[in-house]
Amino acid sequence: MSISHIIGQHMFIGVSGHALTADEKKFIVENNIGGVCLFGRNVAEPKQVRELCAEIQSLRHKQVDKAPLFIGIDMEGGRVHRLKAPFTVWPPLRKLGDLDAPTVSFHFANRMGLEMKAVGINLDFAPCVDIFTNPGNTVIGDRSISSDPEMVAKHASALVRGYIKSDVITCAKHFPGHGNTIVDSHEDLPVENTDLERLESCELIPFKKTFKSRVDMVMTSHIKFPKIDPEWPVTLSETFVRKMIREEMRYRGLIITDDLGMKAMTKHYGIEEVPVRALKAGVDLLLYCNDPEVPPQAYDAILGALAQGSLKKEDLEASYHRIMDFKKVKIQNPDPLPLEEAIKIIGSPEHLKIASAIANGQIPDGLLSE
Repeated sequence: MSISHIIGQHMFIGVSGHALTADEKKFIVENNIGGVCLFGRNVAEPKQVRELCAEIQSLRHKQVDKAPLFIGIDMEGGRVHRLKAPFTVWPPLRKLGDLDAPTVSFHFANRMGLEMKAVGINLDFAPCVDIFTNPGNTVIGDRSISSDPEMVAKHASALVRGYIKSDVITCAKHFPGHGNTIVDSHEDLPVENTDLERLESCELIPFKKTFKSRVDMVMTSHIKFPKIDPEWPVTLSETFVRKMIREEMRYRGLIITDDLGMKAMTKHYGIEEVPVRALKAGVDLLLYCNDPEVPPQAYDAILGALAQGSLKKEDLEASYHRIMDFKKVKIQNPDPLPLEEAIKIIGSPEHLKIASAIANGQIPDGLLSE
């Protein structure tokens, strides 16, 4: 396995439309790219989504590793909901906090996961476990379950278990918590004067709970906490990634960045600097969602950093093996279901009934326990 192919497994890329272009296929195959992230621009109706996922997964047979690809999407419910009707349209997480019935939260994630899995999406960048501690925070708002850390932790755990039961990889975000910020990291770098003691007593509580519930991934936030790391924001910080997540919290799953094309990164750090620094900090997966020019530049920067010795080859290899072992266990059935089977699951009467009841502040009838 060449070092260039090891780099590729660390990368997620976005694609441009409803089907892959010839250039996208070539880039994914030749560089052994580990995952693809889908957005609204990539999804129409179930048949098209299923065909796109099948097309993406078919590329593994031409890659060096022959490993299944991650196919990820943002499906939280509410505002962050890439799959539109006839997929079930789920309400925001705040509705689950208002109901405060963890069994309902479990079924919410489980049924959402079954619809994603049916069309070949194997990873959901969810749940959002940020605590809504700042009423002025419009970035998170009703994406948060509650302003109470214990409430968020309890429901986050149920959501994680629900996704796992549906055979969808789950990702807690945005570490160590985005609920107090005013600045949107899509637009600039939020700076928080929170200290470690405050994080321990509030923001970290749901993350610790999801780690115990075996959440598969954790996503780093692009937030700077000068009282904890005066130099680097979380995504680029060894203090947060290696020391806090890996050593102190003993998390053994995969660590993924938030989108590295967000202005919190691009306004303050160079295109070549960001991926190298993130890998040095200890992340496993680099997320590039939008600009197709950037992943090749990031790839070259990582190659250069390895050649110069500013990135350790053994660290990258250890992370690569973690990714490959994870895929072997977690993506055993990468291909979508046959279309006629998928159609029976997507937007099924039962799912619509559950989503509607939650949206209306009611506990759905007839839900068995987990």
